[in-house]
Amino acid sequence: MPEHDTAARNAQNPTPTEEVGAFLSRRREQIAQRWADEPLFRAVFTVSRDEAVEAGRAIADALAQVAGSGRVEDTDGSGFTPVREQLAMTAASRARAGLTTAQISREVDALRVPAVDLLVADLPQASSEHVRECATTLTALMGTLRLVVMETSLTEGQALIDRQQVQLLEVATPVIRLWDGIVAVPLIGTLDSARSQVVMETLLESVVDQQARFAILDITGVPTVDSLVAQHLMKTVAAVRLMGAECVVSGIRPAIAQTIVHLGLDLPVVTRSSLADALAYALHRLGADIVSVTPGGAGPR
Repeated sequence: MPEHDTAARNAQNPTPTEEVGAFLSRRREQIAQRWADEPLFRAVFTVSRDEAVEAGRAIADALAQVAGSGRVEDTDGSGFTPVREQLAMTAASRARAGLTTAQISREVDALRVPAVDLLVADLPQASSEHVRECATTLTALMGTLRLVVMETSLTEGQALIDRQQVQLLEVATPVIRLWDGIVAVPLIGTLDSARSQVVMETLLESVVDQQARFAILDITGVPTVDSLVAQHLMKTVAAVRLMGAECVVSGIRPAIAQTIVHLGLDLPVVTRSSLADALAYALHRLGADIVSVTPGGAGPR
């Protein structure tokens, strides 16, 4: 059979996937208009209905492109790339409104019904078997869309959690300006790798911003000091030295001192038992005198 005859016959009898792709492109405006009235779009795009319709058009175009590739169950289809961010934002908006993952999934699935209804109405001359195959194909494609929304939502949610954890670490490790040229970081809780990195970065930024000559690491609130914690401290100390400042570790309690000795750890850094002692040391090195005011007058401390 000549090739042009085969091509003509295929054009007259498209596969269900081809039919669905053509339908989505041909009826994207009607699809978008119906989707704009569904809870998923109506609740997210509240500025205007046109905004919801535009979002529906973008998703219909994405589905048409995926169908055109012939892989309606491929969640990694390139057609989804342009709308992944929008899908993530939509799902995140519904999550912030208090919906569970299952409820968001049902709202995405609700988009299938108006699309299938339009598809069936758009194929009045097709055989019932062909219509059924096309409806099944479109249902599978909408199921893939639902998976993409859930996958994108989970990825975005994890990214949000990661950002919040970093923000919490930054809040939990403030750098305090104690005096001209002296900054301090009061550490409370366990010092792990992630937190030590935040401590180092924020402390180095503060050393530069404040033009500090001394940086005090106060570990009074650190419950235990093992070899790993000591290693983190030494990396921070070394980084501060490279910035031209001297580091002092304060808050060395008797129990921590014994632990360091028993572990055979070498801390090549100035240490003090309290933050006050560390501040006094730094002030003395800067040439400042500390005096205590007593009823009988002032005298050097």
